[in-house]
Amino acid sequence: MTPPKTLAQPAQNSLSLVHIVPQNAASKWRTEAMRSYSSPRLIFFTKGQGRITVSGLTSGYGANNLIYIPANTLFGYEAGTTVFGYVITIPRALAHEWPDEPVHLRMRDVLIQKEFVSILDSLEREMKSGRAGHERAAHHMLGIMSVFFQRQLEDNPPVDTTGRTTSSAARLVAAFTDLVERGFSTGKGVTAYARELGVTPTHLTRCCNQTCGKSALAIINDRILFEARERLRTTKSPVKTIASDLGFSSAAYFTRSFQHETGMTPSAFRKAH
Repeated sequence: MTPPKTLAQPAQNSLSLVHIVPQNAASKWRTEAMRSYSSPRLIFFTKGQGRITVSGLTSGYGANNLIYIPANTLFGYEAGTTVFGYVITIPRALAHEWPDEPVHLRMRDVLIQKEFVSILDSLEREMKSGRAGHERAAHHMLGIMSVFFQRQLEDNPPVDTTGRTTSSAARLVAAFTDLVERGFSTGKGVTAYARELGVTPTHLTRCCNQTCGKSALAIINDRILFEARERLRTTKSPVKTIASDLGFSSAAYFTRSFQHETGMTPSAFRKAH
């Protein structure tokens, strides 16, 4: 399969760890907008609750939830005023040690929670250390974390009691989000994606609304808008270049669309960020 076109993805393929902190209204897009990365992510929520959408399926999360997201998988999550946690970037070279599909673990056992936090603390300590071999030590800690994750899957596999993850709607929307990730920069619309999937646009949108509360068009636009914001924020590319790269017929059309969704022109957004 042709790899997805990456535009403004962070130059992060190396091991990294960032903290999840509450987002204000103006910066909610940094977590909530649909995006994907070329390397896997592991999200650990330590406090608070909200909703996370992975491959077009929205689920609730709470404290001590551990969520694995493979590379090139669309996702976004709420980070309200009480939410704290971590996002770990897993290098592509180590992705083979992790599952091929998204996994949502709800760690309810206190001893299991303490075991994971101990591994996480050791990983973070090595990443912040300036001692000789700290990078190698951090990668070994990530390996231990992958073993912990594997054991949790074997001992307490996630149970889908409602059949949501295996429903025909969920499978269709997962396939749709995969196509969106590979083609969001081409300017394709809902009709084109529905045709590729062998369904009607109406059925596709109905399924999207059912699994994540968003229309098919909203998912496409959300992915494009996230990419536009990232390009404006992290690069010096001219607005007309960004518009062209994202499949817009003109810079003027891109500017109108961007302003309609964000309340700011692309230039104003770039200055503010």
